[in-house]
Amino acid sequence: MTTEKIRLVLVEDDDLICLGLRSALATHPAIEWLAEAHTGEAGLAAIQATQPDVAIVDIGLPDMDGIELTKQIKQLPLPVTPKVLILTLNTQEEAVLAAFSAGADSYCMKDIRLELLLEALKATHLGQAWIDPAIAGVVLAQARSTRLPSTDAEVLSYPLTERELEVLQLIVDGLSNAAIADKLFITVGTVKTHVRNILNKLCADDRTQAAVRALRAGLVG
Repeated sequence: MTTEKIRLVLVEDDDLICLGLRSALATHPAIEWLAEAHTGEAGLAAIQATQPDVAIVDIGLPDMDGIELTKQIKQLPLPVTPKVLILTLNTQEEAVLAAFSAGADSYCMKDIRLELLLEALKATHLGQAWIDPAIAGVVLAQARSTRLPSTDAEVLSYPLTERELEVLQLIVDGLSNAAIADKLFITVGTVKTHVRNILNKLCADDRTQAAVRALRAGLVG
């Protein structure tokens, strides 16, 4: 069975990064490389012309920053709005939150490993937010102080058991599966089962997303 390829545009002004990404992704069986651009204006034109599934956008472009470009991408009158994956070295809270406020779907660091970048692209293509572990703490900190709209509070419709809430709180606290197992005097396998159940009940794709949803819905503190 043939798997649908991810149609991709890159907007990045660093020649070496462009070369590296093109070499890694253009021939990958999961990717259809449509175009690359080195400025925001050129990127916007390329996205309008090719209508990609996902645009990889650098924050530090010479003519407009990637946050403004993201806003403009999301406003394009296209049949399907492209997903935006921010690729940057900027881990500052202001930049991370501004990118998501502008409509970015995912946020990755430029030193990400290829296999994780492919994972991020696939998740983004499917409409799932992918957050680089390097900035997960920023997102969690913001989640602690911000309530979600009512639609996200629907996670409460899927009640967690007392043990699952304990595990969830420890996930939010940043503990690994092994550390959770030690703290609760259970096996790592049991922790993994609880984590899987938590992700399913919260409709989350990973631990960070589960923690964000739980915090904003008031399931944990």
